[in-house]
Order: sequence, then C-alpha cells, then structure tokens
Amino acid sequence: MRLSTKSRYGLRAMFDIAYNCGSAPAQIQDISRRQQISPRYLEQIFQNLKRAGILRSKRGPKGGYCLAKSPDQVTVLEILNATEQDVLLVDCAGVTPKKRKRKEECPFEGKCITQTVWEEANTLLNQLFAGQTLQTLCQRAHEMGIKKETDPRVMYYI
Repeated sequence: MRLSTKSRYGLRAMFDIAYNCGSAPAQIQDISRRQQISPRYLEQIFQNLKRAGILRSKRGPKGGYCLAKSPDQVTVLEILNATEQDVLLVDCAGVTPKKRKRKEECPFEGKCITQTVWEEANTLLNQLFAGQTLQTLCQRAHEMGIKKETDPRVMYYI
C-alpha cells in the first residue's frame, strides 16, 4: 500500500492545526507555510475532511480552519478514510468502509491462501491507525522538541 499525498498532507495539516492552533481557527496560508504544502491543494484536501465531519471552516477576518472534534477524538484512520478512497494493502482483501464489499472480485476468491495474509495485515494496520489520535501526535511532537508557532495575528498590548 502506498498512501497518496492527499493522505500524507491531510494528516500533516490536521496535526498542524491541533498542535499550533488548538481550538483557534488556523489560516490556510500559515498551515501551507509551516508544512510546505500548496494552499490550493490544501483547500482540496480540506473539502474531504470537512465532508467527513472532522474539520470546520469559519469565514471572515478571524476565520480559518479548526478541528470539529477535540484532538483526542480524531484518529489517523478517520483522516486516512476521509482522504483516501480505501485504505487497503491490496484490492482483493478486505472490505471498503463505504461499500461493505470487496472493491473487485478476485478470480481466486476462496482458493487463495495469500488473501488471508492481506486481510490480517489490513486489520492490524487499521487497528494501528485507529489507535493513533492527533493528541498522540501532538504529544510526540512535544517530546521531539518541535516548537509550536504562536499565531502572528495575536497582539499583546500593555
């Protein structure tokens, strides 16, 4: 399995919002700059994440994007399912989350021993992704010493 850039960038962008902005709206230009992802491509990815109900947008001068749920409730699996069509190692193993049937029928259905290997691997991989949340990633980033960027729009006056 090879995840597309939509999944990889989507996960990085969601982490960026959780880590740098918390509950405040994040500007797409700031996410783009920090993660080195095209703003236009981020907009496309964010549409899928909004449809999945894990990202919200707010219009206006203090608008931007923010998480629809708390970081401890958003799993890596949710983000991948929102950005990928399917998270499967091979097409013939496992069920798609949307259709609840195999993506394509295999001519060796019921006679292929390797299919059971792929199904077990899919199950383990999905369990791993489901056990990782944005909060988990934020804790790891803190442990790694990744600096948070404060919002440049916030001004402090004395």
